[in-house]
Amino acid sequence: MVEFRLGALRRWLDANVDGGAGELSVTPIAGGRSNPTYEVTDGRSFWVLRRPPFGHVLPSAHDMGREFRVQAALRDSGVPVPRLVGLCLDESIVGAPFYVMDRLDGITLRGRDDAARLTPVQRARLADRMVDTLVRLHEVDPGAIGLAGWGRPDGYLERQLRRWSDQWTASRTRPRPQVDTLLRRLTQTLPRDRHPGIVHGDFKLDNMLLDRADPARVLGVLDWEMSTLGDTLSDLGILCSFWDEAGELPNPISAGATALDGFPGRWYVVERYGAARGIDITDLDWYLVFADFKIAVILEGIHARHLQGHTSGARFEGLDAVVDALLDRALARAADSSVAGLRS
Repeated sequence: MVEFRLGALRRWLDANVDGGAGELSVTPIAGGRSNPTYEVTDGRSFWVLRRPPFGHVLPSAHDMGREFRVQAALRDSGVPVPRLVGLCLDESIVGAPFYVMDRLDGITLRGRDDAARLTPVQRARLADRMVDTLVRLHEVDPGAIGLAGWGRPDGYLERQLRRWSDQWTASRTRPRPQVDTLLRRLTQTLPRDRHPGIVHGDFKLDNMLLDRADPARVLGVLDWEMSTLGDTLSDLGILCSFWDEAGELPNPISAGATALDGFPGRWYVVERYGAARGIDITDLDWYLVFADFKIAVILEGIHARHLQGHTSGARFEGLDAVVDALLDRALARAADSSVAGLRS
């Protein structure tokens, strides 16, 4: 585990929280594979600290300042986010820039076993509230909350495809022929950007913090490390990539969490989203295929850092096979698409 300079961290908290902080203890929060996250407490108050991953980090990735800024801007927007304590760019305290937020006392559904603890009625209500939360985010006017110029919506999808292609090249641990095929098909069918707004970048079930008493209520949306301004339909693609259905190959990360009774089908999610925004969503194939590819690239980067010895633990084992499974599923989705250019 990273060596925290607890005295320096306490002095930083003293300057940023009302009443100061007592003697601190720090505990890693399980579940995350990307940005290391920790619970910090003095026995009276509880906070969450996030920092970039260890080892080689690709350019523009894991920017703590961006992650902090978007949550601070959204605080009074109706999108549920934790209260931010502060951003620290002094790398001497934890070895990297970091930020701290209040800990919300809620639960996270990491996979199928966690989701199985909800009743079918709770699962159905949670699905509706997740979609409504995503709609609320996408309907926020960035300029009205100080995020004008924070990103460039025009050309977003083209830049995304180029970025994740470059990151694959920088992170790959071995050649995979699926990648060349997917990139060729995605490039030749690139849609024009539609419906610009704030993009979360990783909107899915296990990035929701839920009320313990009412697990259908979203207390906070977490993990904003990939957020920017862009085509908001890309978030819907990510959500649908992780939205498993009974009888089909699940996303290897979510592993069937939303295939349980009560969760509606993927196209219910799409239709509810489209109706709430008053937009026509006739074809999400490109966004779904791209979402699987993007997730595979992210996991390849984590796998590469694991091979370099920068991470340890069971949750980092077997990622090589998960990357292959996602790339294969992306190719299968492309082959079944109504878009001719995705099929060949």
